[in-house]
Amino acid sequence: LIGFGFLLIPTAAKNIRRMWAFPSVLMLSIAMAFSANLSIRQINGNFIYQYLWSWTVNNDFSLEFGHLIDPLTSIMSILITTVGIMVLIYSDNYMSHDQGYLRFFAYMSFFNTSMLGLVTSSNLIQIYIFWELVGMCSYLLIGFWFTRPIAANACQKAFVTNRIGDLGLLLGILGLYWITGSLEFRDLFEIVNNLVHNNGVDSLFATLCASFLFVGAVAKSAQFPLHIWLPDAMEGPTPISALIHAATMVAAGIFLVARLLPLFVVMPSIMNLVSLIGVITVLLGATLALAQRDIKKSLAYSTMSQLGYIMLALGIGSYRTALFHLITHAYSKALLFLGSGSIIHSME
Repeated sequence: LIGFGFLLIPTAAKNIRRMWAFPSVLMLSIAMAFSANLSIRQINGNFIYQYLWSWTVNNDFSLEFGHLIDPLTSIMSILITTVGIMVLIYSDNYMSHDQGYLRFFAYMSFFNTSMLGLVTSSNLIQIYIFWELVGMCSYLLIGFWFTRPIAANACQKAFVTNRIGDLGLLLGILGLYWITGSLEFRDLFEIVNNLVHNNGVDSLFATLCASFLFVGAVAKSAQFPLHIWLPDAMEGPTPISALIHAATMVAAGIFLVARLLPLFVVMPSIMNLVSLIGVITVLLGATLALAQRDIKKSLAYSTMSQLGYIMLALGIGSYRTALFHLITHAYSKALLFLGSGSIIHSME
């Protein structure tokens, strides 16, 4: 409410406006503390599934909403919160002279909330809801300086490209529900595994559904051929580039593949597809990065290439290696983006 009031009073004193950074950092710090606590509890190997609410349409169909905490969720939660806190602290001074200071922190807080909701989702419907919220936040953040035509075009390009991936994700979810009758991760993997091994489902249709799910990850993680939005997305403020396009949003596609890996493993053709896309992206991203003169675009193509490495690792079944590289890349690339922002400011 305080932040909304500040948004209605754009003439508020600069020092009063800058107080809005504190609650954003505070709330994300609390989320980080909870994430760390949940990670410690994962050492004992206890997965946490908590049912919160159910929407029953009829006797044959109901949607359960809750959260699933496992090692993958714990890793992603700590990654999102720690990088987010550092970026918010950096942004306080970086954005202090911008007229959209309050709007910036409102968007960033909304984005962090959406990402945390995504990684703690217990079923595919929840993932799709938060997937769309993350996409909407990216549209707002990339087009933060919407009065600049190049930024307005960049956010539209990112939005349209990601809609292709979102359509694939939705079709994959509907197809899997048609096959299994469930959207819960705890049931989905076991049902698909049994159906595939017992020839209880057309293997071509199951592979097609898995391919559609992978298309969603390809678009969000800027993999070939849906990588075209990432370099133009650097038109937003540098902290946005550091948070979204280095550490968190592009990691959402990797998270989706990692979460669905038990589903993909039973379909060798999908694993081969993941590996192939990863290899092409590695080579293409590295080559394009060498040809750039703009520092942020060079880092963007570098991000694309490194995400290709992670996708390749998942494609060959090297789950732990992929997560390790995801963590190290997120922190190092966020630091590189923030450093590039300081360089750009010093040269202006």
